[in-house]
Amino acid sequence: MLSAFTARPIIELKQRDKSKIESILAYGDRVLVGLNTGSLRIYRVNELPPAPPPSSQAADGTWSSEATEPTTQDQQEPSTAQDYHAAAPGFHNAQAAPKGPKPTDLLREVEKFSTRAIEQLAIIKEANTIISLSNYNGVALHDLQTFEPIEFPTARTKSASTFAVTSNIVRDPDTGIPEIISRLAVAVKRRLLLWSWHESELSPDVTEIVLSEAIRSLTWANANKVVCGMNGGYQIVDVTTGQMEDIVGPGAIGAAGGQSRFGATASMGYMGLGNFTPKPLSAKLAEGQLLLAKDINTLFINDSGKALEKRQIPWQTAPESIGYSYPYILALQAPTKGSLEVRNPDTLNLLQAISLPGAASLHFPPPTVSLAHAGKGFHVLSERVVWKMDATDYDSQIDELVKTQRYDEAISILAMLEDALLKNKTETMREVKMLKAELLFRQRKFRESMDLFNEDEVQAPPERVLRLFPKIIVGELGVDEKKPEEPPQEDSDHEGPPNGKANGDHAPKEDEPHFEVSSPQKGGGFAKYLMGQGRKKFDPETSSIVSSRRVPVDDDAASIRTSKAAENQRAQDEKDLMTAVSELNSYLAGARARLQRVIDPATGKLKPRTSGATEEAFKTLLMSHKDEDDEQLEKDLQETFRVVDTTLFRAFMYSRPTLASSLFRIPNFCDPQVVNERLVEHNRFNELVDFFYGKKLHRQALDLLRKFGSPDEPDEAAPTLHGPQRTVLYLQGLPPELIDIILEFSEWTLRKDPKLGMEVFLADSENAETLPRARILHFLGGIDTALEIQYLEHIISELNDMTPEFHNRLVELFIRQLREEKKPGEEEGWDSLMERLVQFLKDSRQYSLGRAFSLIPRDDSRFYEARAVVLSNMGQHKQALEIYVFQMKDYKKAEE
Repeated sequence: MLSAFTARPIIELKQRDKSKIESILAYGDRVLVGLNTGSLRIYRVNELPPAPPPSSQAADGTWSSEATEPTTQDQQEPSTAQDYHAAAPGFHNAQAAPKGPKPTDLLREVEKFSTRAIEQLAIIKEANTIISLSNYNGVALHDLQTFEPIEFPTARTKSASTFAVTSNIVRDPDTGIPEIISRLAVAVKRRLLLWSWHESELSPDVTEIVLSEAIRSLTWANANKVVCGMNGGYQIVDVTTGQMEDIVGPGAIGAAGGQSRFGATASMGYMGLGNFTPKPLSAKLAEGQLLLAKDINTLFINDSGKALEKRQIPWQTAPESIGYSYPYILALQAPTKGSLEVRNPDTLNLLQAISLPGAASLHFPPPTVSLAHAGKGFHVLSERVVWKMDATDYDSQIDELVKTQRYDEAISILAMLEDALLKNKTETMREVKMLKAELLFRQRKFRESMDLFNEDEVQAPPERVLRLFPKIIVGELGVDEKKPEEPPQEDSDHEGPPNGKANGDHAPKEDEPHFEVSSPQKGGGFAKYLMGQGRKKFDPETSSIVSSRRVPVDDDAASIRTSKAAENQRAQDEKDLMTAVSELNSYLAGARARLQRVIDPATGKLKPRTSGATEEAFKTLLMSHKDEDDEQLEKDLQETFRVVDTTLFRAFMYSRPTLASSLFRIPNFCDPQVVNERLVEHNRFNELVDFFYGKKLHRQALDLLRKFGSPDEPDEAAPTLHGPQRTVLYLQGLPPELIDIILEFSEWTLRKDPKLGMEVFLADSENAETLPRARILHFLGGIDTALEIQYLEHIISELNDMTPEFHNRLVELFIRQLREEKKPGEEEGWDSLMERLVQFLKDSRQYSLGRAFSLIPRDDSRFYEARAVVLSNMGQHKQALEIYVFQMKDYKKAEE
């Protein structure tokens, strides 16, 4: 269990002293002890050594003999072992302890402080006043320094049962100036009497409020309201207005006809005691909350008296007293039990049970202490002993909870504690939540685990999360499926809490994650549970006994059953792995988004650092990044990005293969080798082409397209890649800088389908228009002159290219094609080509007229018109007309 507090006896009455301790008051370095004789003893608390380490504490939170120091024996020598056991049975012998300073020294005893037992003590520090309650005598006031009585109407408080004080800083409604106002509430049967101090002056005015029943307990809810506990229930009273309001819950405490345990006024534990009614208890908690308790029934309320939606504390027996010591709820059992319970006010779970023989009541510092005093402990008293309850260091408490895998408790307490009380609350909370997420994962609660890993306050480093998965999903980071780590051997009664929370109550095994050691280094979580290796083995010493009880069965039948069980286990493992991987996708998406905030996925370069938030982002992405320069940090982040994207790809391929292609349409860091192997294995060549394109591995992509596109028959593995269509589309998307690759891989498309292949160069796109035209012309000329002519016509007529070389080349190619011998059936094509030549000669002014004239055959009648056009452009109109009139006899064209 947790060691939140350590019990240290600081005052003990010697054996021959017949007095009994009735009450105490602790303030500063003083402890005032009220006795049943009416005497008041004043002790000074000496500076105590630091609390012992957990190893020197007993299991119940008390000190062992090595750590216990001698208590004050009324300035006498330390008691014998018999004295100790007589006063407080159950304590170890203090005589063996090394001698050291006494925890307290008796400074003074005021013998006639009261004529009767001093039942209650309190202090109003601002007024330098002690308030005491004595049996039948009522309430009395004394000076804190001289212990002399202060004038007070004690007679009005005769037969008072209890009182409560509070001090608060309140702004004056008229001036707005803050002042300290202290209030004293005294319960005298049904009457509630109220006094107040303004600064240090006692006001002569007394307020009296009469309730319906006798008041048995009082607790201040805030500066103006007090909770009154009665046999029939509770009321909250506004002392400034006198307004009273019943506190009603789901079956109000003490109310008849309630639908829950709150309706009971007595428990079975009081049988034989007549009409005894348990005392209504109340305690002020943190943040304006109060706890009401009657018998074993509890109710949480706010400081306005409204019930809060919280379940009841699962007490087995009614507590004798309750209280609150930041941040825990305390319950003291009856003196016969002598046990102090420490509970988490959030989960209400029992964290510590401390054995305090004969302990009868609790004493707490005033509820108005500052945060600096929070968690400094409280006091417990019996008739013979006063224990100081020292609070253990909060970091040690969290560490202890984590070691026992009580992660929910650790997270709950961390959330309640102020930052100043911990070394590093943020990092501790983050670490505990990651440990809880790992435990949830091992419990097969994959969604809860991944959601916790991905919380804004956690954002676990990818490397830590991925180590929970097998290598088939995460590669080198994964656990070995063939040789999983042996699971911890846990008893059946330590499997976990019945509510299913990630919160173990058992002691940690050696291979369970500890707070000081990063648990991912163990790396066996997933294989234990998902690969069928987490089943408990037989003890070799008892296996013979187990086997002897079995009924002999046929070997073949047993083999079949074993095989079927193994098959079922494999199916379950695969199902679990599929579920885990599906949930992993959401975590990886979140990790990828965090990576993109610090590194550009397109360039792989670090983004400019804007604030401290960037440093926090580094912390959530890398296991360690201290003292790294930007260059090394960039490399580490690139590697993390590579691991995340490659794992995301593997996860998609395992759980939802159709989503893999979506990852390739954005800049990514996927490992090309892994992607290539996995996609080829699954015949997903379309996605592989997309991936190669995104990674700018164009040669690999185009080789793949040529492999499946060039054969005459489609390949069954990739029928959609057959033909040049996909290659042409791919080439159209490449920039002019890759002209070598474009020309290399467009050749087979031009030979396979010239019309489709030419779309690479003729498309209406920026890439096609900015390609180096001279290289393309040379390339096309080597394949087919017609293709070169087609490209020249495109860039001259469509793109308005005025380069003279291109115009001359087109004239040359036209004439060369036309001079070739006309084949049968191609007359129409020849005529069309001639018309295109003539029209080009008319329209263009960029070609060389002299060169064109020299290329045109002089005596070939088919070229007369082309020759005439050139002559006309050269200004030799007479010769041009002669050709039209005398040689062509085309008078219409001559007139034009």
